[in-house]
Amino acid sequence: IAKIEKHMIKGRELEVCVHRKGATRSFSAGNPAIPERYMEVGQPVLIPGDMGRASYVLCGTKQAMEETFGSTCHGAGRVMSRHQAIKVSKGRSISKEMEAKGIYVRAANKGTLAEEMPEAYKDVSKVVRVVHNAGISRLVAKIVPLGSIKG
Repeated sequence: IAKIEKHMIKGRELEVCVHRKGATRSFSAGNPAIPERYMEVGQPVLIPGDMGRASYVLCGTKQAMEETFGSTCHGAGRVMSRHQAIKVSKGRSISKEMEAKGIYVRAANKGTLAEEMPEAYKDVSKVVRVVHNAGISRLVAKIVPLGSIKG
């Protein structure tokens, strides 16, 4: 969804239309567009992992405001299509594999689990490391899954 936002461009504050596809807001501390309770730390950024790996909480940075219109990634992204994931998972029990890792899953059907298996996604920890090291989001917390519910 596109939003009208104020950003500094070549030393001037301008109102621009920002459309984030595959990205999310990463506004810095003190930005008037974020709720008062986050003014001192910056906007919370939630980066979900897949059902077998961690998710992360980050916060927005001044550098993101300067370099990316206050944007950062909103997930790791897929490395295989849903169809390919189903094909690759044939003969496997994804729910048992997750349970062996201490992660309990519930799903409407096996196909849904196969589509969402961890191997279908990039390693979110590497993606988070990149945005943190680039300075466009600051890592706050790592959250490890205990369970996963798939539609």
